[in-house]
Amino acid sequence: MPRESWTAWPAREALSQAGVPRRRQVLTWIVRAVLVGAFFASVVREDVLRGWEYAVVAAGFAVCGAAIWRCYTTTLDRRLRASVGLLAVPVAAGALAEGAGAHVAAAGLWCITAVVAVERLPLGPGLGLAAVPLTAYVLTTRGSWAGTAGTVAMVLLIGYSLRLDEEARGAGFRMLAQERAARRAEAETAALNERARIAREIHDVLAHSLSAQLVHLEAARLLVESGAEQDRVLERIVSARGMAREGLAETRQALSALRGEMTRPEEFLRDLAAAQGAGLRVTGEPRRLPAEAGLAVRRVAQEALTNVRKHAPGARVDMEFSYLEGEVELAVHDGGARGKNTELAGSGAGYGLLGMRERAELLGGSLEAGPVAEGREGFVVRLRVPA
Repeated sequence: MPRESWTAWPAREALSQAGVPRRRQVLTWIVRAVLVGAFFASVVREDVLRGWEYAVVAAGFAVCGAAIWRCYTTTLDRRLRASVGLLAVPVAAGALAEGAGAHVAAAGLWCITAVVAVERLPLGPGLGLAAVPLTAYVLTTRGSWAGTAGTVAMVLLIGYSLRLDEEARGAGFRMLAQERAARRAEAETAALNERARIAREIHDVLAHSLSAQLVHLEAARLLVESGAEQDRVLERIVSARGMAREGLAETRQALSALRGEMTRPEEFLRDLAAAQGAGLRVTGEPRRLPAEAGLAVRRVAQEALTNVRKHAPGARVDMEFSYLEGEVELAVHDGGARGKNTELAGSGAGYGLLGMRERAELLGGSLEAGPVAEGREGFVVRLRVPA
């Protein structure tokens, strides 16, 4: 047995009544009352006390009961010296009772003290203290050695059984408390993740829409200051208004997605392809996707087409969306020649290659972006996410 097992106190949950059903507590008190009654009856049947001696014994029992009751509090506070001092009271009272010829009263007090010591004190000090009254019982008993040894073993077994029972209940109570703490932590983590998801969607939409509007409005301001023609200024304002409409539509889509009211990705891709003049091919058996997976497909498709407009304007774009087993795949391929800068991180997009890759990795997916196979022109963005 590890050394700590001899010096460690039982857990506070084991020593207290925490987690004990009300019915169990009532039953425990009934059993105690029955045992105390049987004890008093045995003392009376011994017939060694006379007159006022019964009053003295009753007062002594009351003092011993108060000491043991107080010991339950000091053991809960893990005060070893105070607990040992309190348990010394019934041991001394037993010695006085034995001196007065009340062997049953003495034996009862000594056995009760031994049980409480083994049950509630650290195992080493508890067994050491229990040895004192049990030794006194062995030396003063008038029964056979076999019966005496059986009584000592039974007392120690009762105390240790109560200790194990209380420690098992305390362990269960601690596990319950840990489970509740884990659930609270999971709820807090889920709330933080949800906040991060909402913040990411708002950032993506607003950064993409507002930055584009800012560019057009700044250009309009410069045109006005330089005295440019009204048509050129109006063109910039109309472009900014179009960006505002697109941003509002994307915001509504993001909010719908967060509420779980999002349409199927292929429907969004068809509208996007029609607006951008791109081709679209859908394969596999359509099914409902998680909101995060659907949003990832939408955002990557938008960003990929935005980068095509910036880096390969006028190029032919083909998109393929596939429902695979346990995941979905989106491939956006443009077949036009690109400039030297083939990195998808243009200004004003708000997402960029890094943002798309982070979105995919957060879902346990992947995103690849780069030139197509050798011998063919263009650039391909390929997204795979579990769904």
